[in-house]
Amino acid sequence: MNQKLLKRFFDFIISLILLIILVPLFFIIAVIVYITMGLPILYCQTRPGFKGKPFKIYKFRTMNNNKDKYGNFLSDEERITKIGKILRSTSLDELPELFNVLKGDMSLVGPRPLLMEYLDYYTDEQMRRHDVKPGITGWAQINGRNNLSWEEKFELDVWYVDNWSIWLDIKILFLTIIKVIKREGISAEGYATMPKFTGK
Repeated sequence: MNQKLLKRFFDFIISLILLIILVPLFFIIAVIVYITMGLPILYCQTRPGFKGKPFKIYKFRTMNNNKDKYGNFLSDEERITKIGKILRSTSLDELPELFNVLKGDMSLVGPRPLLMEYLDYYTDEQMRRHDVKPGITGWAQINGRNNLSWEEKFELDVWYVDNWSIWLDIKILFLTIIKVIKREGISAEGYATMPKFTGK
């Protein structure tokens, strides 16, 4: 079987199985998010996918909508809730992305989908991270995650693009489970996740 078709088949089957198995967990998290933060339960944002094509990514909401006296949202660090921190540290907020994988916008493994505004700042080499579908986890995530600099992350993303194989994906998925259990590299120092990328 063609390697790309095999990857898509693998993504579809695994994401479908996980979605079926995790229905009770989805329900529990949805109820907790609703009780602690209200609606909406899911966070939806446009992100760049394969070749930079926009798609809607879904996550469980981890932040409230608190604003300052001028009507501007407070910083991520001020808006993330206690439940939100738990969801992020356990990566449970990422579970709805399985729907993105099932739909075909994402893969289980690939460079993480970042913000649309970052597209204007990438070098040609960094832009190659979009030559594959974005993933729920990736090579950068198991090699430092948010403890890495942006440049280090992009180098690892491009390395994955050039060295991809189905066995590498399986290795990354296995190591991701270990990283989630250890809760390593969840956020850069002083940030809820990472400072914004503003170009090299």
